[in-house]
Amino acid sequence: MLEGKAMIQDTDMPVKMQLQAMSSASQALDLFDVLDCNNLACYIKKEFDLRYGFGWQCVVGSNFGCCFTHTKGTFIYFCLETLHFLIFKCSAA
Repeated sequence: MLEGKAMIQDTDMPVKMQLQAMSSASQALDLFDVLDCNNLACYIKKEFDLRYGFGWQCVVGSNFGCCFTHTKGTFIYFCLETLHFLIFKCSAA
């Protein structure tokens, strides 16, 4: 699925939430420098916490590894411009 220059690599999110993820990433890139991955991730996390409840995590960068457990229906990994975005909601322990 594409939205502008975004390319989803993997997801289990509903389509509406996927579109919100890509839109939030695009908005963050309008506000912050592409090298400011921390502020990009914080912006997206706050947007998702406000819209969908607390517990969201966001990783932004061009080279990272990860291993995590997430709540079903809350995971997306996509590329936009030169960055990769990983957004998910933590699974209850």
